[in-house]
Amino acid sequence: MLKRIFNLQLLKKNNGIFGILFFPVLLSTFYFLLSNSVFADTGNITLTVTVSASAVCGNGVIDTGEQCDGSNLGGATCVTRGNTGGTLSCSNCSYNETGCTSGGGGGGGGGGGGGGGAIVPSGTTVIFSGRAYPKSSVTLLKDAQVAASSVAGPDSNFSITLGNLSAGSYIFSIYGEDKEGRRSSLFSFTVSVTAGVTTNVGGIFIAPTIAVDKSEVKKGDNLAIFGQSAPSSDITISVNSDEEFFAKTKSDGGGVYLYNFDTTPVDYGDHNAKSKASLAGALSSFSSAVSFKVGTQNITAPKLVKKVLKGEVNNDGRVNLIDFSIAAYWYNRTSPPAKVDLNGDGKVNLIDFSIMAYYWTG
Repeated sequence: MLKRIFNLQLLKKNNGIFGILFFPVLLSTFYFLLSNSVFADTGNITLTVTVSASAVCGNGVIDTGEQCDGSNLGGATCVTRGNTGGTLSCSNCSYNETGCTSGGGGGGGGGGGGGGGAIVPSGTTVIFSGRAYPKSSVTLLKDAQVAASSVAGPDSNFSITLGNLSAGSYIFSIYGEDKEGRRSSLFSFTVSVTAGVTTNVGGIFIAPTIAVDKSEVKKGDNLAIFGQSAPSSDITISVNSDEEFFAKTKSDGGGVYLYNFDTTPVDYGDHNAKSKASLAGALSSFSSAVSFKVGTQNITAPKLVKKVLKGEVNNDGRVNLIDFSIAAYWYNRTSPPAKVDLNGDGKVNLIDFSIMAYYWTG
């Protein structure tokens, strides 16, 4: 399979629009594809994009999107395909069952058609990968709509595959949610995809989450600034004032970081703080800004209350087909669980499904 690989350095312009510089790094023949481009809305971030050409039928290898290739049937037979016997063949890298026999008598018209060597496009797919927080929820949006989600591993690495796309240009956004329910800032970029092509978007480093322990801090006292990122990341914290203050700390093995900021040099009034992470040469964008006030008293910041969605039956933070399936099991059954009986009338019926549809996230 032919591959086209690019490293993309995202460059921030003065007007806030980001340009792109492509560096072909692996090719026997160079390809410079302006249509397969990635733009990010944050500066100084490097993404790696790998574009895999569609499968080539006739090379004897079963590539992505192919059932077979020439005499290579991948171990399939007429019997494994649900027939009683006969000889399975391959046409245009799809199974041809015209030579198979079945109890129903007769084989109908399986995959006929043209000669070998044709290009059979695989499904148009984009694979996103990178770092978030250990065992955190990662959500992908396509054109501002939730498209897919995943859970990062203990090492904070995640991968999300989005398939069956139509060719075209999409605005993708991605965010993480830490163990306390705090969400990261949204990381957005545009990808133009081509039919039959698999595009790997790697090097995504989701910004840290951030919070403070006080909504107002007495001048001279410490303000705890904390959040979560990838394990063992170098965290840079920026506190906005007449003079911008910077502090550095490191996240622990669980990705949690904490910095006690001395407010002595900070003026009275409203301020905000934000953070970013770096690890192994990779750099995240800045987190969302969290606000606080330097004053004459200490006021504890309100605790984050994680939003509970009605219809979220399996506690995964989403209302989707899994919840629908659980609710469907209890349809018209006696004594349904309270989390399924959404209107509390002692039964699961169309009213409950209507409530679930209202909170639907997909």
